[in-house]
Amino acid sequence: MDNDLSAYTGKPRPNYERMLVDIEAGRVDAVISYHQDRLTRRPIEFEQFVELCQRAGLDRFATVTSDISFGNDDGMFTARILAAVAANESARKAKRVKRSIQQKAERGLPNGGAVRPFGYEADRITVREPEAELIRQTVARFLARESMSSIVQWFRSQDVPTVNGGEWRTVTIRQIITNPRIAGWRVLNGEIVAEAIWPAVIDKATFERVQAEDARRKATGWRPARRHALSGMLRCGKCGAKLFSTSREQRRLYRCMKGLDHGAGCGGITISAAPVEEWITEAVLHRLDAPAMHAAMAGEPNDDVLHTALNDDQKRLTARSEELAQDWASGEISRAEWKAAREPLHRQIADIERQLAALASSRRLDGLAGQGEALRAQWAGLNLSRQSAIISAVLDYATIMPSPPSKFVNPDRIVATWRV
Repeated sequence: MDNDLSAYTGKPRPNYERMLVDIEAGRVDAVISYHQDRLTRRPIEFEQFVELCQRAGLDRFATVTSDISFGNDDGMFTARILAAVAANESARKAKRVKRSIQQKAERGLPNGGAVRPFGYEADRITVREPEAELIRQTVARFLARESMSSIVQWFRSQDVPTVNGGEWRTVTIRQIITNPRIAGWRVLNGEIVAEAIWPAVIDKATFERVQAEDARRKATGWRPARRHALSGMLRCGKCGAKLFSTSREQRRLYRCMKGLDHGAGCGGITISAAPVEEWITEAVLHRLDAPAMHAAMAGEPNDDVLHTALNDDQKRLTARSEELAQDWASGEISRAEWKAAREPLHRQIADIERQLAALASSRRLDGLAGQGEALRAQWAGLNLSRQSAIISAVLDYATIMPSPPSKFVNPDRIVATWRV
């Protein structure tokens, strides 16, 4: 017996293969099957079975409906016809099943399966709100450029199990937030085919931003700075170069560094790390609760419309660029004509990418505005990736102006350039 293993697909059937080994070894002098198509539904496999039996001297194959003698031409002719009929029936059944699945997907109905999707009940339609809220918070953190490892740590701290009881991993969470299901789309074979009948957990514009951010991370191999909260966010007030963290006499500093490994730094700015990190953190948390922040966020709904329009323009221009390349490859236009038409298209695409990047930055504040006081109470328990993501959502960079080194920070030395 090989239960739940098709005799048509060609996939391994352990007990069938064990039987073939027994036949070849001479341990079998007859084969009994309920019906010939229970043995195999593939004509080529039936011929291989017959050849093996003849080679081993086995000529008795019995079924409920008939017995087949491998030495009888008429019997073999009938058996071969039955094998072809069984294969045809299986092929037609496979097509019916495939068509049924396609129709079900096009109607937006959920698929089956033993494991329910995270965020939904076992019926695959009803939203499980506690899990849905975790998905929304995860999306906000992901768009705020928080690392996946940091998000996994946070997930594990929530004491929420995965749907199959396993441990949370980066790949598991990425699969959840990049699955179109959470935006209310029905997917079949990796393609969106219909609006789903179940409610969305996040809106479609937000999901498109998740896809764009995921693609950006994959394309650039992006990894967030994790060693220090302000890594990459401080500039030299003399030359404009980035400041690097360094230590001197058991005291950590941010310094403008000279040398080939540090770019075009002048080496003229140094500031104590801990005080400047505390000052900027407090400024960021204060700014999150400021009325100006709420005013800046008030126009966000329009961002969704703009984001969709920019995405459509980007796809249209990219398609035109690809058509242009095909025209040149086929000889319909010259190289000079291709270059002349390509350059303005690429400028437009680059401009759209800059606008999309600006919109992505503005959405880093999702779930943060108005939460300054709450975050202040949690700050010490947040990991560096989360702290850095929150700071960079509000602060573009800070310029450190010249002054004698001191363990205390003179706020006049810090010139912040805010995102909002």
